[in-house]
Parts: sequence; structure tokens; C-alpha cells
Amino acid sequence: MDNPNIVVIGATGTVGTIFLDLLEKRNFPIGNIKVCASTKSVGKKIRFNGLDLLVEEVKDDIFDDADFAFVSASTEVSRNIVPIAANHGAIVIDDSSAFRMQKNVPLVIPEVNANDLKNHENIVAIPNCSTTQMVMALYPLHVKNPIKRVVADTYQSVSGTGGNAMKELQQQTDQINNGLSTSPDVYPHEIGYNVIPHIEGFLEDGYTKEERKMVEETQKIMHADNLAVSATCVRVPVFVSHSESLHIEFSQSMEVDTVKELLSNFPGVSVIDNPEQNLYPLARNSAGSDEVYVGRIRKDISTPNGIAMWVVSDNLRKGAATNAIQIAEEILAQNLLHTWLNMINLSNYSYFNKE
Repeated sequence: MDNPNIVVIGATGTVGTIFLDLLEKRNFPIGNIKVCASTKSVGKKIRFNGLDLLVEEVKDDIFDDADFAFVSASTEVSRNIVPIAANHGAIVIDDSSAFRMQKNVPLVIPEVNANDLKNHENIVAIPNCSTTQMVMALYPLHVKNPIKRVVADTYQSVSGTGGNAMKELQQQTDQINNGLSTSPDVYPHEIGYNVIPHIEGFLEDGYTKEERKMVEETQKIMHADNLAVSATCVRVPVFVSHSESLHIEFSQSMEVDTVKELLSNFPGVSVIDNPEQNLYPLARNSAGSDEVYVGRIRKDISTPNGIAMWVVSDNLRKGAATNAIQIAEEILAQNLLHTWLNMINLSNYSYFNKE
């Protein structure tokens, strides 16, 4: 088979930039590649594999002959673009929340549920970045000892919001350091030297949309509808990498050494846990890495079958760009590139009509 043709939507954004860099570094097989972004970036050039790629406008025909379309855009943009790309025959790997909970769309972390890719209908969704790192830590333990309940507190970097949030954090930090007043723009409150217990809009039950994502996405990925999850998602003044405090209740008691062994042997997870040497995962140290780091592993003394731990990961890489490329690599490895395309006439099919 010829190398796949690729379209990257959002190529100049925070995730898109890292995605292109990883495509090159991982030697992903590429036939032809096209890069697209918002109108303000159209006409710019992006250096890739020794070539200058011209940033193009997103039009329907951009997906002609595309095998993969990687989309890193807002949920609203994805709702418009993704069905068009899918109906052109491309397998769309989407970073937004637009299609994650659709029944016919696999929500995939390759180390956890790569088999779900067999059911793809030209759209595959990437989980929320906080969900991804949590599930990477939960899944190998759940296989050994089914999890009944998880309480998660997240400490999420501003890069999860995008480049403007990173600029605002830097600006506010500089202003405060120089005794100047600040005013929030990206967030409802100042993020410089502050902690905001509010990510996305609030729902009627008092949880936020981000917190609800962590519940529903975890259940879907792990095929565990009865798994109880409660999350509190907090924005912190960190540029890159999310951190999470997890309190996990298992069906049976589990020893700390067993937890460490299972996590250490799971692909994509690294255990850093030596409190005597002050060694544990740190957001600053995990930035730029594809691994999910786990530490502070200990018994949860509030429940007989409980374990507490600290989980850190680069939200732009494993939480987004790396996971997208791994999904594409897995699709190629399983020879799933055009399996669904051969089953139906895409021109008569619309995702807007699917539940």
C-alpha cells in the first residue's frame, strides 16, 4: 500500500504544531500532506521534513484523496469539518469533544482500547487530556482488580485552553511581579498566582462540563458503565502538563507493591515514587514527554480497599498530539485504513443523522 495522504487541521495551533513535529520525529509514513488553519494563518509557511508547507484554507476539496485527517480545533469547528472529511473517505482523528460520546465513534487510547478501532466509521475521537492520563493509570489496575469508585482532583495547566491562555499567564505574572494591575480575559478570574476551580461551564448539578467529561469518557473507554467517578477540575498557573490526585476504591484490597509493579509494566506509564529522596512526578519535568508519570502511591486510609496516587502528564502530547498519532499508527498496524469505506456509499451518509 502507498503511504497515506494526510490533512492536518489546526496546524498552526498549540497542539497542531506539536503534532507536526511528532509526525516527523516518529517517521510516520506520509504520501502527501496538506496543512490548514484559520483564515489569519492562511498563506503562511510551515517547515516540515525539509519542505515549506503552505497553510491552506479549509475547503471541502482539501480532503480529496486524503486517507487521514487530523483535526485540532474547537468543538464548533469540528462539528462542521469532521463529517465533511469523513464523507470524503478520510479517517478523521478528532481532538475535540464534538463526537466523543457518539455511540458509533470509538473514543480511543491505544494502550487501553485499541480493539475499539475495528468499529470505526471514519471518525475516531481523542479523549479529554485529563481523562487520558487518568485512564492510563487506572486501566492496568482495573484489569487486575475491578475498580468501584474514583475521586479525581485535577490541576490543569493553561495550555489546555490554548496559546492565548499561555500568553495571559505570562503577562499577568509579569504584571504582578512589577506591581501592576491585571485584568482577566481568557478566564473569569486572574490566573497569575491564582487557582481557579472552574473549567468549562457549570451544569445544573454543580459539576462543570470538564468534570462530566471525565466521568462519561472514562466509563466509555474502559467499558465500565458502573464505574463511579467524581471529579473536581482546577486551573492552575502552570504552562504545560496536567497533574491529578486520584483516590481509587477497588473491589478487593490491593498492595502498594502490586500497584507499582502493574503500572511499571504498562506501556506508556512510568513510576517515579521515592518519597525519601523527594522523587515524585512533577509537571515541569513531564513537559515534552509522551509518558504518563505516577507517584505518591499509597494506601488510602479512608477505605479498606483504597489506593491514592499522583498522576502527571504533558497534556499537549499524550493528552492530544501523541495519542492522535498513536491511533493512526494502530489503524495502519491493524490494516483498518479503508475497511469501513468499502462497506457503504459515503456520499449517502451523514454523521449529523447518527446518534
